[in-house]
Order: sequence, then C-alpha cells, then structure tokens
Amino acid sequence: MRGLGLTEESSKSTDNALPPVLQAIARASRSAVFSAALFSMFLNLLMLVPSLYMLQVYDRVLSTGSVPTLVVLTVITVFLFMVFGGLEWVRSRIMIVASTRFDTMLGPAVHDAIFARAMASAGRHASAQPLDDIDRVRQFVTGVGLFALLDVPWVPLYVGLMFLFHWWMGVAAVASIVVLAILTLWNELATRHLLQESNHAGRAANQQTTLHLRHAEVITAMGMLPRLRQRWQSERVHALDAQHDASARAGMISAISKTYRLTSQSLILGLGAYLALRREISPGMIIAGSILLGRALAPIDQLIGSWRSLDTARDAYRRLRELLGTYAPRAERMALPQIRGEYQLEKIVVTPAGATAPIIKDLSLHIPAGTQVGIIGPSAAGKSTLVRTLLGLYPPTAGALRLDGAELTQYECSALGDAMGYLPQDVELLDGTLAENIARFGEVNAEAVVRAALLAGVHEMILGLPEGYDTRLDGNRTMSAGQRQRVALARAVYGDPAVVVLDEPNSNLDEAGSAALDRALAALRSTGATVIIVTHRSRVLEQLDRVLLLIDGKLACYGRPNEVAAALSQPAPNVSKARKVAA
Repeated sequence: MRGLGLTEESSKSTDNALPPVLQAIARASRSAVFSAALFSMFLNLLMLVPSLYMLQVYDRVLSTGSVPTLVVLTVITVFLFMVFGGLEWVRSRIMIVASTRFDTMLGPAVHDAIFARAMASAGRHASAQPLDDIDRVRQFVTGVGLFALLDVPWVPLYVGLMFLFHWWMGVAAVASIVVLAILTLWNELATRHLLQESNHAGRAANQQTTLHLRHAEVITAMGMLPRLRQRWQSERVHALDAQHDASARAGMISAISKTYRLTSQSLILGLGAYLALRREISPGMIIAGSILLGRALAPIDQLIGSWRSLDTARDAYRRLRELLGTYAPRAERMALPQIRGEYQLEKIVVTPAGATAPIIKDLSLHIPAGTQVGIIGPSAAGKSTLVRTLLGLYPPTAGALRLDGAELTQYECSALGDAMGYLPQDVELLDGTLAENIARFGEVNAEAVVRAALLAGVHEMILGLPEGYDTRLDGNRTMSAGQRQRVALARAVYGDPAVVVLDEPNSNLDEAGSAALDRALAALRSTGATVIIVTHRSRVLEQLDRVLLLIDGKLACYGRPNEVAAALSQPAPNVSKARKVAA
C-alpha cells in the first residue's frame, strides 16, 4: 500500500525492505492503484464540465439568445455528469475491492504475529490492537482522504486554466493554494504529537483493563476494583486531554481553512468582475474562474478535514509493518516424516522472555520414543519451563533440541501442533462447544471426540449436561476446575498425538479424576505416545518409565522411578554430585 501514501515521509525503504506479506500486498495493489489513478484523471477532466458549461452559457447563449444552443449544452452537460457519477462509483468499488484484498491477505499474518509476539514476550505484549490497525488502514483506503490524495496532482490543471483566463486570476489561485498548504502543514505539526500521545495512552489503558478482566474475581473479592478503576481513569484522562487538545487545534485550523476558502472564492468573483469591467476577460470567465478555484482548493481542504484519519492510518500501517518485520510468518517448509516422539537435548540453555538469567542450564537428556517420563523438583526448579521448551514454546538460547533427529524449528507449526498434546497448569477452555474444544477447533470427528472424552473420564459428565457435547462454554464458568482439567486432558489426547505433555494434571482432580488419569496414561502407553508429566504424586510416578529430577534448572537425577527414589533417599542430595542414571 506504499503507493497510497501510507508510509512515513521519512521512510527511505524500498519494496525489498518490506515484510514479505506486505510486498505481496503491494504487488497485488498496484493494478488497483493504477486503475484508481486513471479514473481520477478522467474524473478531474470531467470536473471541468461545470466551468465550461457556465462559460458557454454566459458568453455564447446569453449573448446570442439561442435556446437550441442552451438545450444542446445542457443535454451534453447532464450526460457528462452521468458519466462522472459512473466513473466515481467504479473508482470507489476499485478501492473497496483493494481494501478487502488488503484485509484478506494481511489478516492471517497479523493474527499469527500477535500470537508470536505474545509468546516471545511471555504475555506482556498480548494485545489484539494490530487487528484494529488493519481496520483503520482499510477504512482510510475507502474514505475521502485517499481520493483527495489522488485528486491533488490535478490541481495544477485548474490553476493552469485560470492563468489562461488571466494571469491575475492564476496568481490568486496559487496564493490561495499556498495558504491552504501552509494550513495543512500547520495542522500536521500542531496535532501529530498530541494524537500519538492520545493513541498511546488509550491503548495502554485498554490493555491494562484487558489484563485486569482475566482476574476479575480476585480483584472484586479483595476490594481492588476502585483503585484499579482510578488508575484506568487516570490513563483515560491523559488520553482524553491529549485528544481534546489535538481536536481543538485541528478544529481551529479547519475553521480557518474553510473560512479562507469561502473568502477566496468570493474574492475571485470580485477580481473577475473587476477584470471584466476592464474588458480583460469575458463575463463567463468570472463564474468559471470561481468554479475552477473551488475545485482546485477542494482536495486540499478535504485533506485538512481528513488529516486525522490519514495520520491514524499512517501510524497503524507503521505499527503493522514493524510487527510483521519482527514477527514475520514462517516460510513453508518441506513436510518431515510423521513424528514418533524421540527427544534429544544437548546442553540446552533456556532463558524465557522477561527472565534476566537462564532457567534451564546446560541440560542434556535423551527420551526414547514411547517413553513416559515424570519431572519432579522443588518450586522454581524450571519444570514448567522445561516442558514448554519441549513443546517448542521456549526456544533454547544455546544448545540443541531435537525431535526425531530434527530441530523443532524444522517442523511446520501445524504439523508439530497436531502431533502434540498439552495440558497446562492453568486450564483455559475457549469460547465454543465442548466438542469443538476437545477437537481443538478443527473438524469435529465425533468418534475421536468421544474416544478422547472416555480416555479422560469425562464422557459421562458431558452426557449429563443438557446439551451434551454441544454445550457452549461461557468463559469457563459453567464447569468446575476439576471438570475443566479433565476436558483439557481429553483435548490433549485427542487425535492420538505422538507427544503428550501434562503439567501438574492432577492438581484439581478428585479420586475419580485421578483414576481417569491413570487410565489415560495406560492408554497412551498402548498407543506408543511419548508422555512427559510434571507431578509429585508417587502413585503416578510409579507407573512411569523414567523420572527426571530438576534442581535449580539443572538435571540432578534421571533414571527409573525406584533408582531416583533411592537417590533422593540419600542425605542432602547435591546438584554437583548427583548421579545420573543411564536409561
């Protein structure tokens, strides 16, 4: 969309500097921009019709008194106006189609990029603001501001005709345009900083409230709502103050420009009358000159009126460009063989986003495919960080992490995700039906959904609901924590994944839920899935093939459950002296 004037003036970049998706959009938009510019040429030529009509009426019809001439001129003028209306409609449709293509091509990339940014920042920059930025750019592309930009290059045509009428009229037109241009520049300098400040404060306030809504129960129960509302209101007042100042300045400049435009159009009539009295121009040129001046000033006046939308669209496009430049969509990769679930970790170091020091330190580990491994360790030992690393959520900052011999980055995201099952500590089910949640919002395979629910021991509970598997979830509030955890377990095992990662899966489970977890582990063993589970329940650990002890992000012990238990029974196990039992 660079051809539409949406990049910053200071930008020196070429198409090659754009993120790939924006390069593709620029290529796809060139024909639309060229067509719109071509139609603008014809439209601006047709805008000469009113001036020529008035010129002929005053200088030819009134002087000769010829009614047939008036009728012919009127018919031709009406026909040309109809052509003008058709061309205007077509130009508008071209830009509507271009804006829809822009949204369709950019939306998926931006959607994935905001998730990538949220993951890279550990949720600190989780915001859907870029999706609103797409709307702002699209709305500008279909608004009057863009058409004003396309019409501005034709202003010299009207000024040139006024010079043909009389050089004084041309000078008056140039002076009027210069004054309006100065007002446009003034508007930019006077409001840009304030608008940026207002937008930044508004986004910060909204993002803050979005984060607070996730913890509404705690905030309300502990009486924090009034104080948080005061903080939100402070940010909003800051945003409103900046917006008020920007709007006040823009309104004043807009009023001045409109007043000047009306004044100049009236004064050009007076100048034309003076020149006509001196017989230097014809009477028709008086009216024609006023119409031409109005047409020359209209695009500039429209730019002043729509400057806020232009400025907003420009900032939105800049943010989208920066987002996609930092979190560009991954290029398609060659499909690798079906994942079996063999992990090889070679001296990996993991420092999650926001952490100042590594959490996982120099860890080497081999997990054969089909092995069930338990991870234990004290609080803050790095257990959750390790499982997120195995899922590919936290890339190692050093060392190598291989799955079936290939780095995780070599796998297509969709293929890797389909082969993984994950049950996090904090279970969040998404808006949709229970069947959709279990099927991971893909095509619902009823047989597979029921099989996963049976494996997780949640089938009977779901059947007891009024709408069964078609029950829609309302912010997770229709189910208890234990029920949500069992549904999430069904989601994790849906589709027979090659790797299943369970992070404290029995933290909210009752006796029946724990029994269901045992059955799920047995069923996963029969399917040959690699299972990695964070737990301290001895009942669960005894069923596993291997147990891994983490202390301070380092592997302290790794072996069969009885061997690790024996190591733990030794007095004061020390990381530097802990033995590693070979698999």
